[in-house]
Amino acid sequence: MADSTRRIHRLVGVRAAVTLAVSSALLSLATGLANITTGVVVGPLSSYIPEIVQQTAGFTGTLTGFVLLLFSRQLYRRLRVGWYGTVVLLPVAAIQGIVQASVYSLPLVILSLLALPIVAVNYSRFDRPITFSNAQIAAVLALVGTLAYGTVGSFTLREEFVEIESVTDAFYYTIVTASTVGYGDITPTSEEATLFSVSLVVLGTVSFAVALGSVLGPALEARFERALGTMTETEYDLLEDHIVVLGYGELTEPLLEELSDVRFVVVTDDAEQARRLRERDVGVHIGNPSDQEPLESVAIDRARAVIVATNNDAEDALAILTARELNPAARIVAGATSRDNVDKLRRAGADTVLSPAVIGGQLLVRSALSGEDVEGLTETLLDEG
Repeated sequence: MADSTRRIHRLVGVRAAVTLAVSSALLSLATGLANITTGVVVGPLSSYIPEIVQQTAGFTGTLTGFVLLLFSRQLYRRLRVGWYGTVVLLPVAAIQGIVQASVYSLPLVILSLLALPIVAVNYSRFDRPITFSNAQIAAVLALVGTLAYGTVGSFTLREEFVEIESVTDAFYYTIVTASTVGYGDITPTSEEATLFSVSLVVLGTVSFAVALGSVLGPALEARFERALGTMTETEYDLLEDHIVVLGYGELTEPLLEELSDVRFVVVTDDAEQARRLRERDVGVHIGNPSDQEPLESVAIDRARAVIVATNNDAEDALAILTARELNPAARIVAGATSRDNVDKLRRAGADTVLSPAVIGGQLLVRSALSGEDVEGLTETLLDEG
């Protein structure tokens, strides 16, 4: 029953919503580009829709696909703004697919309509407010200020420029000058206009540099996080129905091999060990396994199970207490290094407590006294597990 519930959850959960949204965005882009490059392709509704309308839908569909892809990125980060944008644009993409009346647009219509209810039912999962760093705010202000300065200034000096007759011309001149493209179709005819153009080039270079820094900064930060051995923020965002392994010790290593087919993340305060685990593509978060903040970072409230098996039963007990408080429904399994601590770990909140040392000792004694093939029994139990 639990396995069936998890399968259903995967089909309509967060990952499914994000995957369908991204697929719809890519299909909208592909369908629009196919319409633009190859012309209108005859479909079942092509005779009822004017060709100019179909072509317009192709252009707008490409734009919709690009914007939907941006919102899907925010959806991937569990931002509420991504949910709103995706819910609005999915039906728009479907309508544009219908209007294009192309044989290529049918998959877009079907996938967009399929994605909409799945994204909608996961509303509560996308609850993060959008936040901007100081660098991003500065980038936006710099770009807006430069565009406003260039547009107003060049329009005011339009008599001293060739081909500037409207605000649109002034805005176009600002874009090509600030971005240092400079097509040369609009040129200054006086010293004042030339100095203004020089100032616009300088301001444009600075503002674009600030904008580029705000974009590349998070990417570089993510690279440093990987180098230091911890997961990136986007990797945390989609953690769901996973297993959290609290702490790392001699008992933990064999567990990681058994979890190779399961999505899991390790929480440890050993930075060097975290780096080594990341080199093996193991999800790691650096932090104290008994602290609340690291456990919240790895989405323990959405975890299906928690494993605590280090060499320190006292620290394991604290980790169990914190995990149980943050996710009362999760199954917590612990490994005790001492037989005397089995009951203590259960009282801390563990559902199951095993003592590998005790189990190993019992198997060895059983083999010595009865001559049973304990090694074969062990392999059978592992295979059944």
